[in-house]
Amino acid sequence: MRLRPHEIAAVVLAGGEGRRIGGGKPQRRLGGRTLLERAAAQASGVSDLAAVAVRDTAQVEGLEGLVLIEDAPWEGPLGGLAAALAFARAHGRAAVLTLPCDMPLVPPDLAPRLATALGDRAAALATSGGRLHPVCGLWRVEAVDALPAWAGTGQRSLKGFAAALGFATVDWPVEPVDPFFNVNTAEDLAQAEALLA
Repeated sequence: MRLRPHEIAAVVLAGGEGRRIGGGKPQRRLGGRTLLERAAAQASGVSDLAAVAVRDTAQVEGLEGLVLIEDAPWEGPLGGLAAALAFARAHGRAAVLTLPCDMPLVPPDLAPRLATALGDRAAALATSGGRLHPVCGLWRVEAVDALPAWAGTGQRSLKGFAAALGFATVDWPVEPVDPFFNVNTAEDLAQAEALLA
């Protein structure tokens, strides 16, 4: 059975340090808005329950209108996913859509297409150009129960965690532009600016 929008929370994962772009990635500006503002707008467009997961609230200074949740103790996106899953479960949602703050071109049909593909699996993840994008995923809240054991193995890969649980994929074309274009460097930011012009 396909999940309906009111059963889904949406959480922006913004806890990374952004070393390759010189730090402060969520606050980098693109088209007059910060990367985080863009991602927050995407999340709010998907669900009436939207949040931002961060390591430190200083990462999101000035952001209003969204709940801030701290990453779980695990490093990297796995900590953000753990926080997102716990947040969604605590609010009675069946699943959470995770979005990164550094993919400003995420397609507007991401949530409905992933919800259709989810079926009885633990997660549905986006792919494009033969690449898996596990941060752009729809995850059933029950996945949070498997996280402590997974993290206890020392592994931190979202892809590996999804594989251990079982996941579906939904593919998007990369032409004329990859909708999962990732902003990691100043050059990427300039390229994204040109794409949005």
